Amino acid sequence: MYKFLAFLVISLIHFHTYSQFSPAAGLKNSNAIHADSSSVKAWASDCFVSRSWVNIADTTFQYNNSTKASYGTSENGIGKSDNQVVSLGDGGFAIVTFSEPIANGNGYDFAVFENSFSENFLELAFVEVSSDGKRFVRFPSISATQTDQQIGGFDNVSEASKIHNLAGKYKVFYGTPFDLDDLKDSANIDLSQITHIKIVDVIGSISDKYARLDSKGNKINEPFPTPFHTCGFDLDAVAVLNHIKLAVEETESVTFSIFPNPASNYLIIRTKESYEFNLSFLNLEGKLLFEKRNCSNSENLALDFLSKGIYLLKIESNNIIKYTKIFIQ
Repeated sequence: MYKFLAFLVISLIHFHTYSQFSPAAGLKNSNAIHADSSSVKAWASDCFVSRSWVNIADTTFQYNNSTKASYGTSENGIGKSDNQVVSLGDGGFAIVTFSEPIANGNGYDFAVFENSFSENFLELAFVEVSSDGKRFVRFPSISATQTDQQIGGFDNVSEASKIHNLAGKYKVFYGTPFDLDDLKDSANIDLSQITHIKIVDVIGSISDKYARLDSKGNKINEPFPTPFHTCGFDLDAVAVLNHIKLAVEETESVTFSIFPNPASNYLIIRTKESYEFNLSFLNLEGKLLFEKRNCSNSENLALDFLSKGIYLLKIESNNIIKYTKIFIQ
């Protein structure tokens, strides 16, 4: 009897610990950030998207003649939250960057916005940050939602108070905030100068084959499948709550002219002043294809190493990183 009571008490403590997080937007003690909040200092300025499957359990399934998410464009992931989104698909991701780095200040440092139409239909995503665009660290997350039965594509997730450090736990125009202090013991990252935020769709299936786990090893149960072109996490915006205000000369140092675009045989990259920079080309899956360091303020680059298609040009200068899509025709 005593052993049973002890087990019951421990179980109740465990359940309480993992089920009492910030409630839905508008409720008392909710930490949701409204898009019009005075705490918002800036918004993401660039966005790179790698879409994934409409239905990862059947990668031949098509919606609108596509096996992958197709709703929205990368431009919908930048600027203020406006309910104009880009869908990531099952396990897809987006990387957003900023005009000025995010700082680890007092309280929450940034917020991620999704476009849920209610407090309970929640499509979730992991969130990772980087200070160099190469090494990303994921926020520890908790999902205390039941995992006995799959939440269907049109079903509701239990209340937001059972979810912690997963983007998408609030309805449209309310962002999920993140505190960089949660990563203070992480290696290979400078929390005083975050330049990239990566949002990775949580697939939501509780099958062993596709399940994604929180930091405690729990399966994350959310609507699945959602076999439409709007599938997966729908990124609306990322708001900056604490940032590093750059001096004017630092801001100007990352102003580039890139032309022609679309390009055929060559690309010209010029800076406003005489600053050196590093450049690299990546494919849309993020694989490095070409890199050149210590470029001058006017670089004429032959493109014979690339075939026709769309690529990502990454430019680094004065610890600031910019991404631009380049079309090769």
